[in-house]
Amino acid sequence: MSYTLKPREIPMHDGYDVIVVGGGPAGVAAAYSAAREGANTLLIEATGALGGMSTMGMVPAWCPFSDKEKIIYRGLAERIFNAGKAETPFVDPKRLDWVPINPEVMKVIYDDLMNEVGVKVLFGTVLSSVDAEDGKINAIIVTNKAGLSAYSAKVYIDCTGDGDLSAYAGAEFHLGDDDDPPSVQMSTLCFSLGGVNSEGYRAGSTLHGDNRSSPIWKMKDDPRFPYITDAHFCNNTIGKGAVGFNAGHLPEFVGTDPEELSKAYMLGRKKAHDVAKGLAEYYPEAFADAYVLETAPLMGIRESRRIVGDYTLTADDYMSRATFPDEISRNSYYLDVHRTAKEKAAQIAAGVSEEKVNARYGKGESHGIPYRCLTPKGMVNLLCAGRIISCDRRILGSVRVMPNCFTTGEAAGLAAALAASGDSNVHAVDVGLLRDKLREYGAYFN
Repeated sequence: MSYTLKPREIPMHDGYDVIVVGGGPAGVAAAYSAAREGANTLLIEATGALGGMSTMGMVPAWCPFSDKEKIIYRGLAERIFNAGKAETPFVDPKRLDWVPINPEVMKVIYDDLMNEVGVKVLFGTVLSSVDAEDGKINAIIVTNKAGLSAYSAKVYIDCTGDGDLSAYAGAEFHLGDDDDPPSVQMSTLCFSLGGVNSEGYRAGSTLHGDNRSSPIWKMKDDPRFPYITDAHFCNNTIGKGAVGFNAGHLPEFVGTDPEELSKAYMLGRKKAHDVAKGLAEYYPEAFADAYVLETAPLMGIRESRRIVGDYTLTADDYMSRATFPDEISRNSYYLDVHRTAKEKAAQIAAGVSEEKVNARYGKGESHGIPYRCLTPKGMVNLLCAGRIISCDRRILGSVRVMPNCFTTGEAAGLAAALAASGDSNVHAVDVGLLRDKLREYGAYFN
């Protein structure tokens, strides 16, 4: 069944050089980078704050910013990272890996960045449709408290995380493993607990599931806590008496399905409360008085759409430590693939070791990310950044994390500004100039 909308006129807002859709780490970096070059830039965000998984998603720690020797996610990424540390006094300023995130601190940092370069931000604004023809976007349709409105720009950047802008515009994409229904990496609804005895928490052994003495193993097998079904249990201090959790996998669902997503939110909140009760039972010295302080308003989706770009980054590129003539950043995070139960069973049946699936680099090792991963095939004035860049499923487990979102976002924003100053064709951007400018701003690549 379908419904035909009646023709109607809606307001049109034009005159923008660059429109960024999605205000997570990729979108913040993209909007800032474009505006820094003088582009008239609009940033559209569906929630009420910028930062995505670092704020509304409540991920409690940054993935590593170093290659175990030095910081490699530089430029704007490094600036944002250091700004957050400076406003979090309990964090060692020299620490580079798994640094705690205070979401309220980060919200203000992102706001200040946008104001610094004059980015116009629209909160509570959702992408509804895209007017595109022959690979060129003419306008986007959004909805917010003003109703439906159209916005147009010379160049657009998809930082939605799910590739909504690209998909609506007709760009080619993969959705998980492309099966029917598709398999995707497991998602997580992050949360925080208050009332934690900080001394007891610091003195105790790690709660991570890799520690076989962690209470998560007893909690998982205790029928009183039916919503704790696995040992995924990352956690970090985010303030006095407060611990943030990136914990528990939700049953496989596709984040682009609104009904499945809604059910997952409800289940995630149940998990959070079971964790609080379980820790009070099995780790009372730290969590006897703990309670659920907040559950994230934004789901932690690890995989949905991946855009097909001019180049598809692969796990072979990861294993070969690949370098590219058009690379715009480097990545050293391990192949952190959150597989479904079906995928894990298939791996075991094939005799494939965990070390091979989730491969890790040694000190100082990394691979490049080329600009061509940001340019969707067949689309003239569209770029993408963040976890939707053109890559295969296995390397997605590595490039999806926030440090890479910052660096690909900064590159996309600069490229968009360059394209907007010419014919708006993102495939025709002078990559040499792009790389030179990124280096001037502190980016790191070969």
